[in-house]
Amino acid sequence: MQHINILMVDDHPIIIEGYQNTLMATKQDDQTLLIDTANDCDSANAMILRASEGTPYDVCFFDISLPSSADGKISSGEDLAMIARERLPDAKIVILTMFNESYRVHNIIKEINPDGFLIKSDLTSLELAEAFQLILKSPPYYTSTVSNFLKKTVISDIYIDDINRKILHLLSQGIKTRSLKEYIDLSMSAIEKRKKQLKLLFSVDDGKDETLLKEAREKGFL
Repeated sequence: MQHINILMVDDHPIIIEGYQNTLMATKQDDQTLLIDTANDCDSANAMILRASEGTPYDVCFFDISLPSSADGKISSGEDLAMIARERLPDAKIVILTMFNESYRVHNIIKEINPDGFLIKSDLTSLELAEAFQLILKSPPYYTSTVSNFLKKTVISDIYIDDINRKILHLLSQGIKTRSLKEYIDLSMSAIEKRKKQLKLLFSVDDGKDETLLKEAREKGFL
């Protein structure tokens, strides 16, 4: 019998209930699932620390948007995933999120390199069940939105570093160029220089930010 210890973290109890019911209903005959749940960063962190000193989790599911810890040091599922990576090195880390912007997806893959990356809007009960079994045996498993972003970026011959990716992301959120330095630790002239490089890379002839964002979206960078 395979005993699988699972941690599920989501701030909506009804969503956790749905995940639990799906996994319990579709588990293999030789699997016993023991599922702990948490709805915020503090309780999840306490469970990770306790598991690291006792029976470690085999799989941890983290939603990205969560109530912060009381001391403000842990503010998201991304932070929890990093703690789990350190404290539970053998655990499979699965990200479940509503976020489907290319910038966030790439960031999470770069920072956490999760064993599973599931966009909630892609997910059906059947896919969650299949994803879970695949993550146990041969990770990683990415839902279609994540896979498509990665494919587009891989086939594109444009290399965009993290700062340029962040500039694109902020511009797409409606942040004006003059305000970018509040979010990025660069001088205004350095930011302007990078924007010029981006427009060259994406062959933007009219010099407009809107055209830059349109081209970046089409190539999967947003």
